[in-house]
Amino acid sequence: MTPSDVKATLSFSDGSPQMDLPIYKGTVGPDVIDIRKLYAQTGKFTYDPGFLSTASCNSTITYIDGDKGELLYRGYPIEQLAVNCDYLETCYLLLYGELPNESQKADFEYRVMHHTMVNEQMQFFLRGFRRDAHPMAVMTGLVGAMSSFYHDSTDINNPEHREISAIRLIAKMPTLVSMAYKYTIGQPFIYPKNDLSYAGNFMRMMFATPCEDYKPNEVLVRAMDRIFTLHADHEQNASTSTVRLCGSSGTNPFAAIAAGVACLWGPAHGGANEACLNMLNDIQQMGGVAKIGEFIKQVKDKNSNVKLMGFGHRVYKNYDPRAKLMRETCHEVLNELGLHDDPLFKLAMELEKIALEDEYFVARKLYPNVDFYSGIVQRAIGIPVPLFTAIFALARTVGWIAQLNEMIGDPEYKIGRPRQLFVGATSRNVKPIGQR
Repeated sequence: MTPSDVKATLSFSDGSPQMDLPIYKGTVGPDVIDIRKLYAQTGKFTYDPGFLSTASCNSTITYIDGDKGELLYRGYPIEQLAVNCDYLETCYLLLYGELPNESQKADFEYRVMHHTMVNEQMQFFLRGFRRDAHPMAVMTGLVGAMSSFYHDSTDINNPEHREISAIRLIAKMPTLVSMAYKYTIGQPFIYPKNDLSYAGNFMRMMFATPCEDYKPNEVLVRAMDRIFTLHADHEQNASTSTVRLCGSSGTNPFAAIAAGVACLWGPAHGGANEACLNMLNDIQQMGGVAKIGEFIKQVKDKNSNVKLMGFGHRVYKNYDPRAKLMRETCHEVLNELGLHDDPLFKLAMELEKIALEDEYFVARKLYPNVDFYSGIVQRAIGIPVPLFTAIFALARTVGWIAQLNEMIGDPEYKIGRPRQLFVGATSRNVKPIGQR
């Protein structure tokens, strides 16, 4: 961290001694005030629910400027990566800090694609779930269970263990997600095929059957690869912070990533695209395009509980840079599959048009976000809505691993221990049960 020439001075109106607080500068973004010695010197904590103004770590991986609508992986704009690189190149970048050259890319792809199989016992583990279990419930269990199969790579303090765990997790997540899907629909599991691309292999495991050959559609494969790339990392969000906090205890990488999967399941986080499609289905049941005006009126009504899902973003106060890329992909997929006249997709496009033109939404910068378009793309491809978040977890795994490894390599890292402002009862005595 680079110290700033400026320091902050904290003073108290009760006459307590003032305190100088160091300020550190990042390469871009806001400066941070170092409060690590605050409690030791003043006996006071800071109060910041949701950590909206608190930097929990220093990082070199991902940078977001929400006001500008900017997302950088290791300094590279997401717009350039999504167009010029595939997902495994992006994985290499996030893990190692630089984009691979041709030989590095070939070696990395070989290592990942030759770790795609999972232990056969995983099939029996799956059979313990109900067929109608939510895929994220299944994935939370499967990812955590991986630690029982790979005892040779569970020491997070060993760089070699972290390396092989990273490769295994990136390689096996598509296999696990496809197994979870096949299990819910009662079809046989499809084993990976290592001569396909990462996204192509996933598509085959999802949609092939033993009855006939399956040839992935390259337009759809490219769309899936872009979904993976756009979701690979997103700075210190809820699930990433969960992985870091879980990993700070020294737990194994599989358990830490399973914690991230569990956090991602929430509808305010990874479940947003699932919630978006459910919203579209609800409007369709109300009467479809003809009822959009009525729905929008309810959204604008502060007294209603109706929310517009898939629009706006907590971080981006401008257009989500991933949304523009996903919008292009969305129309490519709809054109390829001839689905522009599908009632649900016509509804989605009409809702997009209103949100981009209606002054109410424009003034509040409630632009369509990446979840809006990725949900439409996945449904068009044939992926069931409950599986959307599992695919998000698949894509985000590399970001979680990169963040976890960065934290472990930081000499300043300690086990996470948030503080609290206690407002409960003070010390009191227990009365005999007859006197209560």
